[in-house]
Parts: sequence; C-alpha cells; structure tokens
Amino acid sequence: MGLLLKIFIPLLGLALAFYFYSAPENFSEEMLRGKRVIVTGASSGIGEQMAYHLARMEAHLLLTARTEAKLQKVVERCLELGAASARYVSGSMEDTTFPEALVKEAEHTWGGLDMLILNHIGFSYYNYFNGDVAHIRTLMETNFLSYVAMTVSALPMLKESEGSIVVVSSMAGKFGTPFAAPYSATKFALDGFFSSLRHEFIIEKVNVSITLCFLGYINTENAVRAVSHAIRDTPAPKEECALEIVKSGVLRQRDLYYPPRPMGSLLLLQAIAPNFVDSLIRGNIAVENITR
Repeated sequence: MGLLLKIFIPLLGLALAFYFYSAPENFSEEMLRGKRVIVTGASSGIGEQMAYHLARMEAHLLLTARTEAKLQKVVERCLELGAASARYVSGSMEDTTFPEALVKEAEHTWGGLDMLILNHIGFSYYNYFNGDVAHIRTLMETNFLSYVAMTVSALPMLKESEGSIVVVSSMAGKFGTPFAAPYSATKFALDGFFSSLRHEFIIEKVNVSITLCFLGYINTENAVRAVSHAIRDTPAPKEECALEIVKSGVLRQRDLYYPPRPMGSLLLLQAIAPNFVDSLIRGNIAVENITR
C-alpha cells in the first residue's frame, strides 16, 4: 500500500496540476490595459506583487491597506512600472464604514470599476485555539464581512462593466488545518458566500465573474514569520502566485489552486480518503515547535 501511494500521489499531482494550474493560452497583458482595478491588502506580500504586475500591464490602480507609508512607496513604484494611474486610500477594514468609502473613491475617480481584488487579512495567531471568541468576531469583520461589504458596494459598477471579482482565500478555506481555527473559519466563510453568490449571478444572468483563489504556503513576509518554525514545506514564490491570481481574474476562471500540484492532490484525496488527508496535513507540521 505504501509503495502504491508513493507512485499514485505524484502522478495524481501532475494530472491535477495540469487541470488546476494551466491557464488558457489566450491570456495577454493587453487584457488589463486601461482597466480600473481595486487591490486590497496592497502594501506588502501578494497584494503588492499584484499591484506591480497590473502596473506593468498599464491598468488604473486604487490600492488600499492599513499602512500609509508603505502604500505611498508601492504607488510610486507602480507609476514607475507604467500604470495608467495609481492612487491609494489607507484605512482599516475593521472600520465598518471603510469598505463603502473605498468603493466610493473608485466611483468618484473613475466613474466605474472593472475588477475588484479582495486580498486583505487581519492579524491572527498560529497556535492552539485559546477560546478567544472576541478575536474570531474581529477577524470575521476583517477577513469576511468587509469582503461582502465591498462586493455589495462595488456590484453596481461591476454589473455595468461586466467585470470581475477576485477573492484571495487559502488552503485553510478548503481543509481544516490545526493551529489556525479562527483564520480557517473566515476563509471557509468566503468560499460559502462567494460560491453561493456565483450561483445567483448565473441564475439572474449577471455577467460578473467570481474567481476564488485557494493558496498554500507562500513566501510573504507575514506568512514566513508566522509559520516558518512549524511548516515543513518550502514556500512558493509570491511573485508567481500574484501573477497567476491576476491571470485567473482576467480570464474569469472559477477557481485557482496555487501551488497547483500539492493543492490538487489534496483536493482529490479529500473526496476519497479524508482521514488520510488529515494525517498528511498534520504530518507537514512540526507540532513540537508549537507552544501554547
């Protein structure tokens, strides 16, 4: 049995990598030229890299995050890279009025919107769940409810432009993972809400695409700082991950799984051997390095 699994899993991963990862060949950077795009969580990590890719493709950018000084530098770099325009609005998604205000800024500046990329997250810990319900409430506000609020505010403009919504989620939104219960809950909520909303768009013939992006371990500064002591995997590059997210959104793909090979293998195995998948997930964590 062990030998069969050693042969089966790599082959399965290769097959699923082709299915989940290979973007259609008709992508070209011109598809983004002149498009009006909001990117949240854009001051660092994957959001920052998405902003740079979009700038090279000559999109109009409205970037947001909490830290104004970092956003200023990202906007300056975007303009250097060729963005049609670039501006920022700093603020916290814990402020329930901020998502609507941000979308209003796009409406005031551009008169419309072509793509909404929701990428921001609130701070959470990587450890045993400590029973802090208040933390989960706060995290839900940032990681989930603000996504819903921004979508509601942006939807009239996106309907008019027949645009796209891109939701950056996580492996933790598809598989229950230890030491990330509050974070995982918010990501599962995103999958449930936006997958349901996609159905309603199809039923109502609303031509707005929804792309859900399920990401594994990526080498962002925040992720490496939070989990590098415990996760045995090598993180995937944020630059490539960001480009695949942008491509998936503009091509109106249903889902993106990145990195594709491990994510694809886990997805299929989950359907036929969920306990085995759980053991694989636990086996990839150096539990001895987790302290309460």
